[in-house]
Amino acid sequence: MNTLIREIEAHGLSDRIFSVQQLSRIIDGSDSRRYGSVNRVLKEGVLVRLVRGLYCLSTSVTKAEFLPHPFAVAQAMQSLSYISFETALEFHRWIPEAVHTTASVTPNSKSLTYEHKILGRFSFSPIAVEDSRYLESVNRIKFKHNVALIASPLRALMDLVEKRKQAWEGIGWIEDGLRIDEDDFLTLATEDFTKLKGVYKHNSTKQFLKAFEIAVFDRKQQMLVATKTSNRQSND
Repeated sequence: MNTLIREIEAHGLSDRIFSVQQLSRIIDGSDSRRYGSVNRVLKEGVLVRLVRGLYCLSTSVTKAEFLPHPFAVAQAMQSLSYISFETALEFHRWIPEAVHTTASVTPNSKSLTYEHKILGRFSFSPIAVEDSRYLESVNRIKFKHNVALIASPLRALMDLVEKRKQAWEGIGWIEDGLRIDEDDFLTLATEDFTKLKGVYKHNSTKQFLKAFEIAVFDRKQQMLVATKTSNRQSND
């Protein structure tokens, strides 16, 4: 066990997610020997299996604060996925509730769900977007030595609208239904909406985006008028 740990550390993998192919280059011998070695250290708690073929060292072995961030695990599970929906909204602190599923958008045609006894639940959902705009308003975020792709707040919100096939019912659905604070969505600029106008395929989602943009800037105008009126009254 100690030899394998030293080899993993020597290859710079002690605080990273690594594949069974990388392990096979570390463990000498036949395929059956490698298979046996991996199974043995899994039972001993040296390795944590994230999903089939992906591993990391246990924190009990490294004595560090490393298990990989769930977002990085999701990225490793499906390399072309990105974190979105309520998960990204919570990450950006746009919704107050804790989210217990690491939810991602996937370019694949089927939804997938994984349950991990340590890292929790992972879900991957397809949505109808233009292929050329799939990663619009999605940013690359680093978590120590691993990375994840994470949707911007507006992209995560609109992905959720698309996933739920949510029709525009007024801004109350955003404020009351999702409990997104006015102070957050009023930070959105014209550029944020413009970037997403060619992303979604369904007309209902496009209409939602347009109506939301109008509502945001109407609210900004109302606040500006109210502020000017208040200042005028204070000066009288």
